Amino acid sequence: MTEHERHGHHPASAAELAAAEAQVEEHSATLKKELGVVDLALTQILFVVGLTWIGVAGKLGPSHVVMWLSALALFYLPSAAVVLYLNRLMPLEGGLYQWAKLGFNQTVGFMLAWNLWLYVIVFTSEIGLQVATYLSYALGPSASWMTENGWFVALASFVILSLMVVASTIGLSLSKWVHNAGGVMMLLIFGALFVLPWIGLSSGHLKEYHPLRTAAPALTLLNLNLLAKMGFGAFSGFEYMAILAGETRSPARSVARSVFIAAPIIVLMFVLGTSTVVAYIPTEDIDLIGPLPQILRIGFGPFGIAGPLVTIAILMTLAMRVAQASVSFTAVTRLPMVAGWDRLLPPWFSKLHDRYRTPVNSILVVGASSFLIALVSLIGVGQAEAFQLLFNASGMFYALAYVVMFAIPLFGLRGITPRPPAWLKVASWSGLFMTLAYVGFAMFPIIQVASPLLFGLKIAAVVVLLNLVGYGILRSARR
Repeated sequence: MTEHERHGHHPASAAELAAAEAQVEEHSATLKKELGVVDLALTQILFVVGLTWIGVAGKLGPSHVVMWLSALALFYLPSAAVVLYLNRLMPLEGGLYQWAKLGFNQTVGFMLAWNLWLYVIVFTSEIGLQVATYLSYALGPSASWMTENGWFVALASFVILSLMVVASTIGLSLSKWVHNAGGVMMLLIFGALFVLPWIGLSSGHLKEYHPLRTAAPALTLLNLNLLAKMGFGAFSGFEYMAILAGETRSPARSVARSVFIAAPIIVLMFVLGTSTVVAYIPTEDIDLIGPLPQILRIGFGPFGIAGPLVTIAILMTLAMRVAQASVSFTAVTRLPMVAGWDRLLPPWFSKLHDRYRTPVNSILVVGASSFLIALVSLIGVGQAEAFQLLFNASGMFYALAYVVMFAIPLFGLRGITPRPPAWLKVASWSGLFMTLAYVGFAMFPIIQVASPLLFGLKIAAVVVLLNLVGYGILRSARR
C-alpha cells in the first residue's frame, strides 16, 4: 500500500482510480462468479419489498397512490440512477465500500462499511424472535409460549444463524437458491393480493374496487414523516447486490439489467398491494404489524379457506424473512474481506475457504456477533431496552451509508472526468434530502413519547459512540 493510500486520500486522477480498481479485480478473480441477471432481480424484489409497508401506506387511504408516486420520484428513481452510475463506473466486490473509498477516501469507505455492518448484525440478530413469533401465529394459541421462552428464542437464533454461516461458507452456489426462492414466494403472495379484489368483485363480496383512485394528501408533519419512511424505508436496498459484484457475471451490465427488471415490479407490488388493503379494511382498523394475514383472513374468509391460507402465508412470510436476513448476512460478510484487502483489517478476515472460495473467517465473525446481540436482547428488562434503542439506531446506520452514497456524485470523484452529469446531481440531491428527512424523523418521532428531545439525544449518542468505536478500530489498524 502506498503512503498516499495509507492516509486515506482520494485518488487524484482517473489513472489512480483505474489502478485501484485493477487491484480489487485481481483479488476478486479468485471468487466464484455465481450470480446472473435473474438471480439479482429476484433477490432485489425479496430484499427491497417489506410486507408491513402496505399497511403503513394503507393508513393514508386513497392518497397512498400520490404518496407512493412521490416516494418513487423523490427517492426510488434517484437511488436507482445513482446505483447504476456508480456500479457502471466501479463494478467491484464490496460495492458501496469501494464506491466510498474510491470516490472519497479509505476512511469514509471503512466507516460506511462499519455502519452497514452494525445495521446488519442488529437486523439479523432478531431472527430468532421472529421465527418464534411467526411459528406461534401459524401453530395457534397452543404455541404462544414460544415467544416468551428465552431458551427457545436463543435456540432458534443459534439454529438459523448457524445455517446462514454454513450456507454463506458454501457460497452463492447455494445461497442464491435460498434468495431466489424467497423472491418467488414474495411474488406469489403479492399475486394473491392482486387477484383478491377481482375475486371479491366477481363473487359479490366486495362492492367496489378502484386500485388507482387518487386523492391529494394533506401537507402535515405526519404525512411528511410517512413520505420519508415510504421513500428510504420502503424503497432502499438496490445498492445491496452491488456488494457482490465480484461474484457476479458481467457485474456492470447484470446489475443494471436487474434494476430495470425489478424496479417497476416493486413499484406495482407496493401500489396494488396497498390498494387491496384500502379496498377491504377501514383505515383505522389496519394492522400495522401484520397487514398480510389480516387482509387474507378478511378477503378469503367468505370462501372458507382463510384459515389454511393464512397459515400458509405466515409460514411463507417466515421463509421470506429468513431469506431476507440471509441476503443481508451474505453481502455484509464480504465487507471485512475487502477491508482486509486494503489492510484496514488483519489479513485473517480475507482468508478464503480452500474449496468454496468464500471469506470463512469473516462469515464466522458476523455470525458470532449477531448471535451475541441476540443473547443480549434476552437478558432482562434493562438490556432489552438497550437492545431496542440499538435496534432503532440500526436504521440510522443504514441511512448514513445512503448519505455517503448520494454524496459521491455531488462531492466525490474529484479526479474523474467527465464529471457526473447535471441530471445525476439533481437525483443525488433529491435522494440525499429524502434520506436526511428519514434520519430527522427517526431521531425526533412525532408519536407520543415522554421526551422527544431525550429520545433523539439517546439515539444520536448510540450512533456517535459506535461510530467512534469504528474509527478507533480504523486508527488501530493504521498504527
